[in-house]
Amino acid sequence: MTDQELQQLVASNARTIQAMLEQQETTRLRHEEQMNEIRQAMLRLARVEEGLVNMMVSIDEDRPTVLRKLTSIENKVDRILEKENGVG
Repeated sequence: MTDQELQQLVASNARTIQAMLEQQETTRLRHEEQMNEIRQAMLRLARVEEGLVNMMVSIDEDRPTVLRKLTSIENKVDRILEKENGVG
């Protein structure tokens, strides 16, 4: 191998290494950006979840839910049936 061929090989390897380093940095930055987006999405999701919980608590405190109304009706029907069965 001549001196010139060796220099060309070294230069080619240097360019390849530089390209690989640049690609690695690009990949790292992209990964960092994606992780940040995931963190932001998780924070938004937590805020939405907190809002839903607060809304449910508010609904529960402000007025009876359908489930509680149905339970109340069911209990009344049970008492009526017990009275009828107890009397008859």
